[in-house]
Amino acid sequence: MQDKKGGAVIVISSHVVRGSVGNRAAVFALETLGRAVWALPTIVLPWHPGHGPSTRLRFPDDDFDRAIDDLIRAPWLGEVSAILTGYFGSARQPAAVARLVEAAKGRNSDLIYVCDPVMGDLGGLYVPIDTASAIRDDLIPLADLATPNRYELQWLAGGELISNQAIIDAALSLGPKRMLVTSAVPMMAGGTGNLLLSGRSALLAEHRLIDNPPNGLGDLLAAVFLARLLDGMEEEKALQMATASVFEILARTAKRGGDELALESDASSLSTPIAMVQMRRLMHPAQRKPSGQK
Repeated sequence: MQDKKGGAVIVISSHVVRGSVGNRAAVFALETLGRAVWALPTIVLPWHPGHGPSTRLRFPDDDFDRAIDDLIRAPWLGEVSAILTGYFGSARQPAAVARLVEAAKGRNSDLIYVCDPVMGDLGGLYVPIDTASAIRDDLIPLADLATPNRYELQWLAGGELISNQAIIDAALSLGPKRMLVTSAVPMMAGGTGNLLLSGRSALLAEHRLIDNPPNGLGDLLAAVFLARLLDGMEEEKALQMATASVFEILARTAKRGGDELALESDASSLSTPIAMVQMRRLMHPAQRKPSGQK
């Protein structure tokens, strides 16, 4: 059995034939950063739906359940140090994955489960509401770390989030001990940020906003941040490094005019990013004085 530092990561998300989203982004990032990966697709598509219509190859729910049962019974399950989930292809898949998470935690009490609730963006939900509800009800309560974007968090928390303080309050209401929210409200002009809530700490990592970015940034950030945590890196440094990696790859892709993240060309940005990231500490509710206290 591998030790925790060298343990494998199970990644469960969509797979595309062309592009760097879902499992294609997460697996590449984790393996580049030295992690063994078990990859299970939830659906297979020729390309990201944002590029236009394409055939969706779906797995029957009973078959997916049986594959999860195989993983639960696998003699190597104790090798797994983390599970990362993203896009789901049906409303039944999250409940099956919840069984796997619970079984894996039974084998390794230190296992980290990361739920990236891939369900929507500024335009609202892009998965069926029963799938989004299953992610919220079956997986968010099990997550050690959740990585929604601001708009997904709005749906999960049931209210508009127009300030970072509102984002913080919403994140804390959901339960995971760590929450990394992308597309947070920027404090620097022309910027965007990732907001990490952990314990009594609220950290904002900001960088320059790049218009019309390719897809896959959230998948990539969740994987890189997880890899840094598994390496034992302190949270603030892990957030800074992961944000820098994703921004650097995005900036290089934009400069080339690419419509997909070119991870194979920019692997060095995953391991040794040099992009500048502005780090800020925000007010955490635990630091607020009670009403009337001076």
